[in-house]
Amino acid sequence: MSLLTPFRSERLNAPGIAHGFFTRQGGVSYGVGDLNCGPKSGDNPEHIAENRRRVGQTLGGSLEGVSQVHSADVVTLTSSQDGERPNADALVTNMPGLALSVLTADCGPILFADAKAGVIGAAHSGWKGTVGRIAQNTVRAMERLGADPANITAVLGPTIAQPSYEVGAEFPDLIAAACKDPLAYLTASTNQGKWMFDLPGLIEEQLKELVGQALVLNRDTYVEEDLFFSYRRATHRGETEYGRQISGICLAS
Repeated sequence: MSLLTPFRSERLNAPGIAHGFFTRQGGVSYGVGDLNCGPKSGDNPEHIAENRRRVGQTLGGSLEGVSQVHSADVVTLTSSQDGERPNADALVTNMPGLALSVLTADCGPILFADAKAGVIGAAHSGWKGTVGRIAQNTVRAMERLGADPANITAVLGPTIAQPSYEVGAEFPDLIAAACKDPLAYLTASTNQGKWMFDLPGLIEEQLKELVGQALVLNRDTYVEEDLFFSYRRATHRGETEYGRQISGICLAS
């Protein structure tokens, strides 16, 4: 039995669907038990492989992912992947036994499920993907597999929160295409000319327009150091390496 204890949402707990927003706890990395699942980090590849094996075991399927590039592109899986993973930032499937996963270290992990149709999805939504409407693209890809948006539940997992996320003066223009009112998601920083950005709030707004049920876990990756890796926290400390937590969802085989 796996000893991992990811965060879960009751709204995604449906018969035949397993999911989890995994923390940094329960693995073998860095000598302190971290569950780092990011192959592009500086961690020992054998440690990453073991961590990912534990996640796949917990979800009950073959752990699948993509080479994330902060895009709005979605891959539809019909079988387990072999070889090099495609560049994309979301996956969907209606095939049992495929555990769809995304990696994050401040960006938003979104898990999707239409339990009635048996269609699931997972998306990595940083600010670039959010502006590119990756959530919408994921829902559309699920529709092509038979999902009904009204029956889809989408849950946003641990993400950097607004008080922890300072951005540049250009952000009102950068996110204008992604929302009705950019200033609804930006407050003035104490550093002149900069803003504090509410990425989870913007993702939530988009999800509510797309699916029947949209929920946010409200966990801040930057502040909750014992639970989550954070790219921004590592950068502020001058650290050259940081781990990635994983979030996944799977249809029972």
